[in-house]
Amino acid sequence: MKAQLVTATALVATLSTTLAPPPVQGSPAAERPPGGEHGWVTSTLRHMSLPQKVGQLFATYVYGGDATEPTAADRAANRAAFGVETPAEVVDQFHLGGVCYFSWSHNLDSPRQIAALSNGLQRAAVGDGTKGRVPLLISTDQEQGVVLRMPAPAAQFPGSMALGAGRSPRAAREAAEITGRELRAVGIHQPYAPIADVNVDPGNPVIGVRSFGADPTLVADLTAAQVAGFQDGAGATAVAKHFPGHGDTATDSHTDLPVIDHTRQEWDRIDAPPFRRAIDAGVESIMTAHIVVPALDPSGDPATLSPTILTGVLRGELGFRGVVVTDALNMAAVRRKYGDDRVPVLALKAGADQLLMPPDLRLARDAVLRAVATGELTERRVDESVRRILALKYRQGLARSPLVDVEQAVRTVGAPAHLAAVARVTDPTLTAVRNDAGLLPLPPGRRSVLVTGWNSAAFAPVETVAGGFTARDARVTARPATLPSDKVIAETAALAAEHDLTVVLTNKAWDTAVTDPRGTQQRLVAALLGAGRPVVVVAVRDPYDIAYLPGVSTYLATYSYTRAAMDALVRALHGELSPRGRLPVTIATADGSGTVLHPYGHGTSW
Repeated sequence: MKAQLVTATALVATLSTTLAPPPVQGSPAAERPPGGEHGWVTSTLRHMSLPQKVGQLFATYVYGGDATEPTAADRAANRAAFGVETPAEVVDQFHLGGVCYFSWSHNLDSPRQIAALSNGLQRAAVGDGTKGRVPLLISTDQEQGVVLRMPAPAAQFPGSMALGAGRSPRAAREAAEITGRELRAVGIHQPYAPIADVNVDPGNPVIGVRSFGADPTLVADLTAAQVAGFQDGAGATAVAKHFPGHGDTATDSHTDLPVIDHTRQEWDRIDAPPFRRAIDAGVESIMTAHIVVPALDPSGDPATLSPTILTGVLRGELGFRGVVVTDALNMAAVRRKYGDDRVPVLALKAGADQLLMPPDLRLARDAVLRAVATGELTERRVDESVRRILALKYRQGLARSPLVDVEQAVRTVGAPAHLAAVARVTDPTLTAVRNDAGLLPLPPGRRSVLVTGWNSAAFAPVETVAGGFTARDARVTARPATLPSDKVIAETAALAAEHDLTVVLTNKAWDTAVTDPRGTQQRLVAALLGAGRPVVVVAVRDPYDIAYLPGVSTYLATYSYTRAAMDALVRALHGELSPRGRLPVTIATADGSGTVLHPYGHGTSW
């Protein structure tokens, strides 16, 4: 096996001295390979060694912002994780089929850097042009809202639940299309979106606002719209997730193994419709969930490892013919029952095609090779998945043009028309849940305002809201108070008493198990109310916070803390924008009785 590997040094030397780079998309050299999709896939597969085929099954992260010249720290991280130092060497060493970008692995800095990294990785993948070497599928989690990877100036749209509040399939499609265009411009093909989960459990710690809402029909409509936006509009690969549906659990699959207790009838009614609609819309990839659904498979295995669910239900009953990608294999839920060497083999036996982020790539790769050698997996089974992956790459245009135009990427990402669309899509999503005291819209006049509560270093929503008030001639104090101490709560309440108005931002204030175990956000809001001055509470993530904040009479939900969401909030507070969003979920009281506090579809305006 080692004899078949090309060293990174030889690869770089070859590329720099003897070969022209692969053609750039849109260039005269970027001609369609002869034989069409079937011909290219069949010819490519015929010339691949078994290690090359197995490498195509894996997609993982790499450390560094440059394919061949990462920082010393990223070299060390690659060496520890993969045994080689550069992203290009990781791709070459393991014949990777895909790479997934993250901020924490230092892949995402600017459009120019990302596009250059993608080109460098593609050059490493195709190497010297010998047969059997295949371009990469590059991916990232660009769901938008609270889960986005592309930094500014990229268009930062509201997330799924905000789009659910806006109720517009057209807006959902536009957000996906522009997101997909920007990703494709920098060489990213799979956005790992849309979310097809129906969030029927308000205590869901892992999905929440990542879902379009609690109504299966709404979620199905918007899922289908985003599939069309990503694929038909942008030419990206939509990835509907997480099959068979991760919306009704109070367990986070990153840390434990959730069990979904829906009956088969409930699954058909609640969880299945968005995936059916995605498949009808032509979705090219579906991501699995590390969840147990006894009504679909009583074995106790997570769906990612279940032949009954992936092959029987997804492919057999629902008729899906595209690429099945696992959720990350380094998550606790999928590692709980079997060893890291067994999980990739079992996922393939279950019907998965693309194995995402195993905790030990070399162990996982060798386990699959060993399974073929022992007959547990056949090479024919490996070929089935590789064929699907190659076909997807062909449809992405990678067979003829794996590189992107760096200058075009710079012009595309954050283009003025895209940023205008962000505001246009975001404005109708703002939801006014309570205005019981008639406080809003604020009357004209100069006032002093305290802006406080949850904040983020990356997005700075407190500062954004404060800046909006300052621009409208208010005297403003910005006092971030994320999970504040008792001292900070007391000091902030004292400040509130000195101001005409307080705007306080909350983020999952309902979650006193994980997010806010001391209940500091709830105590901060109570202290601010006790100061005796008007208070506007704004949930910048889950809309459920109001159930845990007694005495609040003015409450809005933005579902995310992007600049566009905060700008819309400030304009609405001043009467420059009429809130039009309607709750895409039901908000129940906090006592667990199921009593409805604010029903699905609720929303007020002015």
